[in-house]
Formats: sequence, structure tokens, C-alpha cells
Amino acid sequence: MTDWQTRPQPVGPTRWAFPPPADWPEQDLLILGGDLAPSTLIAAYRQGIFPMIVETPAPLLGWWSPEPRGIVPLDKLRVTRSLRQSAKRYEVRVDTCFEQVIRACANPSRESGWITPDFIRAYTTLHRLGWAHSVEVFDRDGRLAGGLYGVRVNGLFAGESMFYAQRDASKVALMALTAMMRDSGMTLLDVQWCTEHLASLGAVEVPRPRYLALLADALGSGVKPI
Repeated sequence: MTDWQTRPQPVGPTRWAFPPPADWPEQDLLILGGDLAPSTLIAAYRQGIFPMIVETPAPLLGWWSPEPRGIVPLDKLRVTRSLRQSAKRYEVRVDTCFEQVIRACANPSRESGWITPDFIRAYTTLHRLGWAHSVEVFDRDGRLAGGLYGVRVNGLFAGESMFYAQRDASKVALMALTAMMRDSGMTLLDVQWCTEHLASLGAVEVPRPRYLALLADALGSGVKPI
């Protein structure tokens, strides 16, 4: 089990070379191939890239940098009165059941599911190394009601997926995440694409060059020890 303030273990250099931004196509998908080794994943996040399966006749590992990029400004999350009331019904924990959260996010009954067993193994390994984190929401009976997971690198939190089994539970997890990020001096919450649902919560789109500038600031920002 990891802790939000624990310094992650070194992962070493990746054996793959990602193309520099100057060579990126205008489309969201940059390149195919590679692997999900910890060193590859962390190198990708440091460069503003993340993995997701490309659905072709044979599924392939793709590396993405959306144009534009979805982010949630930490001071712009929309917290309604009803959401604050919902939050009182739940308890928020961090990193107590990471694998349970990612498996809930990978539920095959969910539309557009992309979290394969390989992804579950890879991100669970990242969690054990102290890079990937889950924010979990429990109801008053101690049942997991919702949560989210993602990867933290210095001042960046790259949100990967979230789920809910009870009303507002994923929103409560997001509310808790933004509060923890502010308290830790973090600056960038990446949500990949700005979906209609995320936009309703305060997510916005920024051009790719702007995202890369925000990322550089987040990676070099002075934050509390991780």
C-alpha cells in the first residue's frame, strides 16, 4: 500500500523513444507500440502522453495526446449544494483498495471500456511503486460507493478513470482529489478529454501547447514531498 505523501520508487529510463512535440501529428493518437512497463508509463506522462488501446481488427497499444486537452482547474470545480450534502454521507480514503477501484473502473459492462487486464496489472504495479493512487469513497456501511485512480508526478495528477455505484460518489472522490492537490501544492489535474460530464463539473479544454506549458510548470513546481 502506498501513501499520498510517500516518495515513489525510481523506475529508471525507458527503452522506448517517444517523438518530440514538434513531430506530433495534429490528431490525438501519436504512435503505436511499446509496452506498459513502469519506466515507459512515467516517461510518457512526463511528456504529456498516455496509453490507451486502439480498437483495430487486432487491438494495439496506442499513445495519445489529445488536441485540445481536458483539464480541471483546481479552483473551478463545480461543487453544488446537493453535492456538499452528498459528501456528508460518505467517507473518503486514499490508497486503501487501489486494485478494487481500477477493477470497478474496468467493469466490462461499462460503455467504451478500455481497461484491459494488462492495464490493471501495469497500473497496480505503478501503485505499489508509489506512482499511481486511488481516491475511494465509502458509504456508512463500509461499502465502496465510488472512486477514481490516476498517476501523480510532482505537481501533476493524470486522472485515468472513475466510477460510482452510489449517487454522487465519483463526484465526491473528485472533490476530495482537488482539495488534496491544493493542499499539496499541486497545479495540474489532467482528465485527457473534456467530456460533457466532466465539463459539467468544471473541466475545460486547452490547446496542446498550453497543456505542455502547464505540464512543464507542474513537473517543476515546488510541492510537498511525494
